[in-house]
Amino acid sequence: MNKPKDLPLTAIDADDIGHNNSSNTDFSEILNARISRRNMLRGGAVSAASALFGSIGLSACGGGSDVVSSTPAPATPALPAEKLLGFTAVGKSLADSVVVPAGYTASVIYALGDPLAAATPAYNNDGSDTDFENRAGDHHDGMEWFGLGADGKPSAISVDRGLLGMNHEATTDETLSSLFLHANGGTTTLPRPVVETDKEVAIHGVSFVEVRKAAGKWEYVKGSDFNRRITPLTEIDFAGVARGNPLLVTKYSATGTKTRGTINNCGTGKTPWGTLLTGEENFNGYFARNAGDIANRGGDTAKGNVSLRRYGADPRAQSGKTAANAYSSRHGWETAGADDKYARWNISQIGAASTDDYRNELNTFGYIVEIDAYDKTKLAKKRTGLGRFAHESAAFCVPAEGKPLAVYMGDDARGEYIYKWVSTVNWTAADANPADRMVTGDKYLDNGKLYVAKFDADGTGQWLELSITNPAIAGYATYAFADQGDVVVNARLAADAAGATKMDRPEWCSVNPANGEIYYALTNNTSRRVEPSSSSQFAPDSANPRVYTDIKGTSTTQQGNPNGHILRLKEAAAGSAATSFTWDVYLFGAESIADTGKINLSSLTSDQDFSSPDGLVFSKSTGICWFQTDDGAYTDVTNCMMLAGLPGQVGDGAKKTLSYTKGDGSQLNVDTYVGKAPTADTLKRFLVGPKACEITGLCETPDGKAIFVNIQHPGETTKTADVGDPTKYTSKWPSNAGYGLGQRPRSATIVITKNDGGRIGS
Repeated sequence: MNKPKDLPLTAIDADDIGHNNSSNTDFSEILNARISRRNMLRGGAVSAASALFGSIGLSACGGGSDVVSSTPAPATPALPAEKLLGFTAVGKSLADSVVVPAGYTASVIYALGDPLAAATPAYNNDGSDTDFENRAGDHHDGMEWFGLGADGKPSAISVDRGLLGMNHEATTDETLSSLFLHANGGTTTLPRPVVETDKEVAIHGVSFVEVRKAAGKWEYVKGSDFNRRITPLTEIDFAGVARGNPLLVTKYSATGTKTRGTINNCGTGKTPWGTLLTGEENFNGYFARNAGDIANRGGDTAKGNVSLRRYGADPRAQSGKTAANAYSSRHGWETAGADDKYARWNISQIGAASTDDYRNELNTFGYIVEIDAYDKTKLAKKRTGLGRFAHESAAFCVPAEGKPLAVYMGDDARGEYIYKWVSTVNWTAADANPADRMVTGDKYLDNGKLYVAKFDADGTGQWLELSITNPAIAGYATYAFADQGDVVVNARLAADAAGATKMDRPEWCSVNPANGEIYYALTNNTSRRVEPSSSSQFAPDSANPRVYTDIKGTSTTQQGNPNGHILRLKEAAAGSAATSFTWDVYLFGAESIADTGKINLSSLTSDQDFSSPDGLVFSKSTGICWFQTDDGAYTDVTNCMMLAGLPGQVGDGAKKTLSYTKGDGSQLNVDTYVGKAPTADTLKRFLVGPKACEITGLCETPDGKAIFVNIQHPGETTKTADVGDPTKYTSKWPSNAGYGLGQRPRSATIVITKNDGGRIGS
């Protein structure tokens, strides 16, 4: 997530650099199809939405809008017979607005800077604002709904009052600073000013905000006792097998049992006992290393350096640098001053022992963090047993009495892996409403087994246990694991050793409540090649089968798998505890006019085509599979979007063989397994966002009649030099939709309702 939208996909993206140089299987080689979508006959014109609504801040296909109508809500009508996906598909759009189907209304309710505390003033949105510890953070991302009854107590059935637990992933920046957060776009040279650094740190993390429906209108509740922020400075406990491990010892915690804060929070999950899980994703970019630190730590083969390189904190991960260079951080926070809260962002080995510096600080990030949404007195916990990597969401299996719980996860970087956690104890329904939610988390998330997926070419796969007792891990020559704590802290290296399959950037995952199958959004991978020329490129195989050349605009070449796909898994008979599965590809992202033999393998139409799937959530109310895009490949045609699908099941399609010619003239045949092609009744576009945004995060009220969706970083392609000139902003949303002061674009949460009072997606 959080990728520049208009860079060619062959450019280096600091957030999504792959660091997997292991020799594990890629996906058997495929010929680069070299098909230019711009040289094909287009099946239709770009949506007329941009022509109709290009200068308007709110739009819809026949009735939706970005703001609630001033017309009083009518009496609840008798609902027509419901048909899921009965709405008219939204066309592609380049308008600076949120477009939803006819009969729906989209309203902005919570944006960057909105005050959470009663004493915090309204957001000026001009760079002068402060007190971000008590305001909505930036880059709204994954979120979950936590119901509140009229008595202010947790409620599983409340549909008009609740808490949104929301990630704030990052800050919109071109060079070092957050351009819309500061009056002049921020300081783009080092050292960074304290006042700017403090703002940027504070807008990261998590917020909990009360929302309610009053007089037919949804709003957030300023000053609610439930409102709070968790930032990168909030104290958090470690829990699980790595708690107290020497790898977590820092100047801040000599015992390795606690740390400060959470950062780059991306996807979420909700536990069966009612707590929030938040994933720490691209954490490595926030840290710096001094020149010569690799040598100071004992050279390339020293364990600490092997680990740091595998997790991307190596100068050679940055263009033009060598092992002797310094490793630069994303924001330069470590330069803001001598205070410990700035020093922690420099992970160089400086003192004699790990208690003298922050050499291990990188090891304290990259986890699934559990938080009690309702209880401010409980410290959040980093659940170390679930592994350390660039976490996206965490999806639970459908709980079954007397069987263990499984948690499914993905590592979002090129060539990384798919994981699951299986609890030691079996689920008991009494734990759905426990006396202490965090203690229940201890029960299911601190003791269990961590697995990584290996996909086979016959449509089956295996879960490989990441355990110090696994001979492949215990005897791994690249890195000598000391104990199980070391295994989970360095889960990527353990997965390398086990022989996992390198995937096309696993993003969000979700479980189909109808049948328990697990869906993974594989957003894209521009480093797939038929014949890889370096360790940073990956050959295709059955589960990641496409390699082709696409053209963005008139000339920008996009190679590899720039459009991504959605994979799905079905566990074997043992269910959550199974160590084998079958799989196929639910959908391949592609433009509708692309070659159906090698690119548009799902035969998508213009009402269904998409690129770079990212957010993915199944509605528990309707069973609709909602998925969202974070795209840089198709943004010359449309802004990012959200689609609704009614998927079938693993195996409902057919095997397809992709045949390619290699450089030496030999043929390469790759078998893949494609789900049943969607129809107009089973897949269609529901929403398109404003310019240069990402659509991400989705939760719903229990009755399915309101969904909350996040619009992240609209206008992120604006240049720092242009912050003072609103005419040069690439987006002015949501101010152009009538929300808030100023014209600077803001990440924001919208609520979508159906005008006839029905369920969303009908």
